[in-house]
Amino acid sequence: MASSPIFLLMISIDLSGKTALVTGGSSDLGKVMVATLAQAGADVAIHYHKNRERAEKVGREVAALGRRYCLVTGDVATEKDVKAMKEVVVEELGSPDIVVTNAVSGAPWKLVLEQPAEAYEESFRTCVVQNVLMAQAFAPAMIEKKWGRFIAISTECVMQNQPTQSNYVSGKKGMDGLLRILAKEIGMHGITVNQVAPGWTISERDRLNPVPLADQEGYLRSVPLKRRGEDTEIANVVAFLASDLAAFITGLYLPVCGGNVMPAV
Repeated sequence: MASSPIFLLMISIDLSGKTALVTGGSSDLGKVMVATLAQAGADVAIHYHKNRERAEKVGREVAALGRRYCLVTGDVATEKDVKAMKEVVVEELGSPDIVVTNAVSGAPWKLVLEQPAEAYEESFRTCVVQNVLMAQAFAPAMIEKKWGRFIAISTECVMQNQPTQSNYVSGKKGMDGLLRILAKEIGMHGITVNQVAPGWTISERDRLNPVPLADQEGYLRSVPLKRRGEDTEIANVVAFLASDLAAFITGLYLPVCGGNVMPAV
């Protein structure tokens, strides 16, 4: 009896011919995700809020990789700004196939009894409203193509619920519910909707000003892998979810935190 043939496949993340939009694309994590998507072959629209010089530097790195890019700015939680962003991206690069929502409110963490109500409103806007507006702006073209990826950056904090995290967690939990529903509403069109949840990640600012090991020990004790993750490790997961390798994954909340939090069934 003849045995079944064995097929040896070269597996790689190939985003050639795709266009991505990354909000907060000039931030510490954002710029690494932009570079990683470009390395995988995607052209990238880089969103920034205030620091154009930093965004231009990220754009030059994309160009050095042989990919096209454009810069867009605006408030991701304001409809007119998102519409203006859409016009620029579509004109310069075409409709995005991949949308990564990374921009987030920077309100300080405080106890619930001390946190101004306005901070919760801002968290809702940047976590929930941003994703609503991005979906409304860019999902219709994905539906026409029968292919698309929505990837939102969440946090391990939504499973920890520690003191002072309430502002941040409340917005991300609202985002979680929204995106799970969105995954069900547009999945039939070949569009996946997923969340990547980093832990306490090492980024450029940490490399320039390392946190003393003594200040990390409490956190590291709870991490099975006994280290903090790198920004490149987060970006690699984003690139995977953006690729055809993850075509049958949707509605996922994926911690990338060395096992510090573990969703259970």
